[in-house]
Amino acid sequence: MTIGLIDYHAGNRTSVERALSHLGIDFLVAGSPRELEGVDRIIFPGVGEARAAMDVLMATGLDGALRAAAAASIPILGICIGCQVLLDRSEERSTQCLSIIHGESKRFPAGKGLKIPQIGWNQVAQAQSHELFHDIPNSSSFYFDHSYYPMVSDPDFVIGTTEYGVVFSSAFVSGSVAAVQFHPEKSGRFGLKLLSNFAGWRG
Repeated sequence: MTIGLIDYHAGNRTSVERALSHLGIDFLVAGSPRELEGVDRIIFPGVGEARAAMDVLMATGLDGALRAAAAASIPILGICIGCQVLLDRSEERSTQCLSIIHGESKRFPAGKGLKIPQIGWNQVAQAQSHELFHDIPNSSSFYFDHSYYPMVSDPDFVIGTTEYGVVFSSAFVSGSVAAVQFHPEKSGRFGLKLLSNFAGWRG
């Protein structure tokens, strides 16, 4: 089993690589559709800016490769910006995204006395049971770092929510595609457990 780790010239790929290595999970770094051929799963790592990420995906053809992988039911995990880019649109520079899952990323509202971006630990309330949360207690804390938050169109897709001025979709799944706004690779043992669960998830 090999995970293809999307290289879009930004993000937090090194931390994800270290986490996968720690777990003993084989992976390769893919910067083109050809390099994704034959992988069993895909991780789109986080940190970055929506427009810049989409520009690289479109320039390399990885946008089409990700859509094709989703259509072929290859398990995909989007992390942070990788989570947001799976949606239709981001308010960040009015960016049109991949539209693999219907929804939109919105900027946190000002005036609620909260620092933007949200940086640090926050709880994820499990909205429904899912394999990704196997052996992870409800309301466990994970590490966040973001100014925009995802809201999916279909509430049935939401498996985890988090409150930071607003309640948002911090974890969601549609078919073989999963996404988390937090950084499992920076979230200690429960984050590592989620990555391990993804490696065994059939989608």
